[in-house]
Amino acid sequence: MKEYKELRFNETNIQLKDNRVKGSILPEKISELNRTITIQGNAIIEGPVYAHKLEVQNGDAEIHGAVFTHLELYVNSDAKGNVIFKKSVGSANTVISRADKCKLSFFSDINAKKVALCNAFVAGSIYADEVSLENCVVIGGVFSTQSIDLKNSIVGTFNTPTISVRGTIHLLLPSAFSIEKINVDASGTKFYNLTLADLGSLFKGLPQDPSSGKIEINLEHDEIKTVLTDEEVQKSLRSYTVIGKVLAADLLDTDKFQNHFLLTAASLGSQLLKTYDIGNDVNGDLATLTGDKIREFFFEILEGKIEVQVMNGDFDISQIIHKF
Repeated sequence: MKEYKELRFNETNIQLKDNRVKGSILPEKISELNRTITIQGNAIIEGPVYAHKLEVQNGDAEIHGAVFTHLELYVNSDAKGNVIFKKSVGSANTVISRADKCKLSFFSDINAKKVALCNAFVAGSIYADEVSLENCVVIGGVFSTQSIDLKNSIVGTFNTPTISVRGTIHLLLPSAFSIEKINVDASGTKFYNLTLADLGSLFKGLPQDPSSGKIEINLEHDEIKTVLTDEEVQKSLRSYTVIGKVLAADLLDTDKFQNHFLLTAASLGSQLLKTYDIGNDVNGDLATLTGDKIREFFFEILEGKIEVQVMNGDFDISQIIHKF
């Protein structure tokens, strides 16, 4: 077990290495508003944090309280280890991490002007003016007032004026939205929806339900353009949706997929008072829904280690008649 030294401080700038802060790091006087906090590695902060700039040079690091920075939250590109933010993270400017060897996890929402992340897991949603994600998983939505750039990522949904996509993109909810037509990199970009995938069985290592699977979205044919008007403003909105397929399949029994329970447990993980499970896995052990296990599961889908079957789209009409 790692050893931590307790730290008391009143300096302008704070450096943490092999330290446990048993409380918050909040300014108590004007001079501390411009304080820079540097986490050099092996540090735990048990309360909320306010800093002019928060820099993570290396893991392992945990911050148990909410975080707000005036300038930026920055994770060094060569950082390694686990870096965990258990509550909401906000910045008046930027939240940036391009550390592809760091296991970065946010177990709540992120709110900033600009968010750029690599190899990160976000259990909540991202709210920003500009968002750039590469090899990331966002269980909630990505909501941008200006632009989104996605590369090889899984997101719940998105809503933005403009969006560019590259690589393989997965959606967890039936629809996503943009104002401008989606900009697609022509070199092998694939767009899938996991709404009807049997995520519960995949999480437990069991065979997938034959009627389940991922749905490939054709960005030309599955786009719906809507014009919204009132007395003064006219606005166009494009949605990329599989809602028609979902409504048809919903006449069958999709509750057994346990997707809703899995995603809810992921997004509420830091707020739940107990750890839930979704039954026994392939080895007969309880499949507990912890943040670490859910993170690992979605990254294995992202990296192709867990293969989600393609939905064939066929169902027996007699099953639908029987429902009525």
